[in-house]
Amino acid sequence: MSRLTVWDAATQAELLKTEDPAKIAEALAPIGVRFERWPVADLPPGASAEEVLEAYRPKLDALLKESKAGTADVIRLTADNPQKDAIRQKFLSEHIHTEDEVRFFHEGAGNFVMHVDGKVFDAHCTRGDLISVPANTKHWFDSGLNPHVTALRVFTDTTGWTPHYTGTDMADKFPVVVG
Repeated sequence: MSRLTVWDAATQAELLKTEDPAKIAEALAPIGVRFERWPVADLPPGASAEEVLEAYRPKLDALLKESKAGTADVIRLTADNPQKDAIRQKFLSEHIHTEDEVRFFHEGAGNFVMHVDGKVFDAHCTRGDLISVPANTKHWFDSGLNPHVTALRVFTDTTGWTPHYTGTDMADKFPVVVG
């Protein structure tokens, strides 16, 4: 189930916790983060990237047109991937990207944690969630020790995905609970 927890970044006091998708979207909108739920395609587990893309084609084409993004692909990360720890580690520290980070979760879950305006927003995204984190938003991402994620990624230029680390210890102060 989707969940949003918001804390005061300085005091670590919890300000909001909700599993209501409408309230999640409402709380994230003021910081420019798009959150919505899409119907999940009925595909077999482990469906190919092409099958996943094709299953979401109408919604995906509308999103590509609206966002003026150039293309989409599918990323899959599972617990049996020999590079899972290195991939996870790459995104655990606070960073920014020069392009919006748009993800739709077809399978599995992960947490996008954003540090904006003195608050920390932990969006636990699950199957059926679409999230778009604006370019230059300080954030980190975690799919857990035993990841299980199949997600659509929408982008204009993949070089915009290079993480630019902030050098803070903010992610250490707000550990993610995946699940």
